[in-house]
Amino acid sequence: MLMSTLCPEMTTKMNRFNPTVPADEYLADSNVLFYLSDAVTQLLEHKEEYTQFGVIRYFAEYFSSVKNSNHVLFREYNYIRATPHNRASFIRVFWRCYRQIGKSGDLLSMLEYRSLLQLLCPDFPVEMVQSAARIVLMDDAIDCLMSFSDFLYTFQLQFYYQEFLDSVLVIYQDLLAGKSPNTVIVPTSTSIEQLPSVAAEENDKEEHQQDGVEPSTLAQCIDALCDRFKHSHPPRSCMREVLEQTDKVSYYSLLISLAKHETINQTIGALPSKAELLIDPEMDQELDKLIAQISVSPSSNSSGSAVGGLKEVQRKASPRRNIHHRRKMEVESDGSTEETDSSEN
Repeated sequence: MLMSTLCPEMTTKMNRFNPTVPADEYLADSNVLFYLSDAVTQLLEHKEEYTQFGVIRYFAEYFSSVKNSNHVLFREYNYIRATPHNRASFIRVFWRCYRQIGKSGDLLSMLEYRSLLQLLCPDFPVEMVQSAARIVLMDDAIDCLMSFSDFLYTFQLQFYYQEFLDSVLVIYQDLLAGKSPNTVIVPTSTSIEQLPSVAAEENDKEEHQQDGVEPSTLAQCIDALCDRFKHSHPPRSCMREVLEQTDKVSYYSLLISLAKHETINQTIGALPSKAELLIDPEMDQELDKLIAQISVSPSSNSSGSAVGGLKEVQRKASPRRNIHHRRKMEVESDGSTEETDSSEN
């Protein structure tokens, strides 16, 4: 029975105050050593710039930036995807920077969303954006326009759980090809690396086989997959709930349902609920203050100058650039979103 196939969550987030948790296990789970290594690397790369302001202050501001989730601004793609916290932080920064698009009701294409993402991460891959667009559009022509909210929640699912979803795609393909669940091989990291071409084959295959697969069979395979991914998968209860609602399920219909699931959104913890997506009083207040400052300046009589001023604020908030110049911690905590909020007005 499907209800018993996907069991409830068996693991919880590790508590650093739990004396039963070994130190090595906690360090691995929390990625502390990753951030320490990155902080040291940046310090060595910009030694002359940072040491004159004090190494202790540098580390304090670096980890404060990590805590406030704006440490991912302008960083390379390999960095922003390196840890679950980095992924959630980037999703949140993307939302706060471009929230105005949702407020204005604009519809954008996949290429336009790619451009917005690359303003925050210059080497952000187009393949990731294409994958999110396929989910929104149910694998129809990906040059169609998408609303901000539809793209955002789908992008969140695809980006945060990328490796898991890629593995689900491999399993789904095997089931679609008629393989028995007993012969379906749970993908390894090596097979996942080959997925760009696999995904292209999947697009052609689903054009001819839209019925999908048996939900209970897919659930059985996903359950085994979850055991390998530990915390890096959507809650099993959510996937069970989605799979129980249909007699047949396709890969993209499964993902669009997961993207809309509020429990998954809360689990990731990067975005508010859809009802509150366009509400950010704290950011609106900061934006009003900044616009007021610009409007009283004799030389600030154009929207271009406003954008320039906002870009300066964003540069100060970057953990990669001029960490020691960030004197106001509230700039860190707001996710440096002022730039696009005002530029979209």
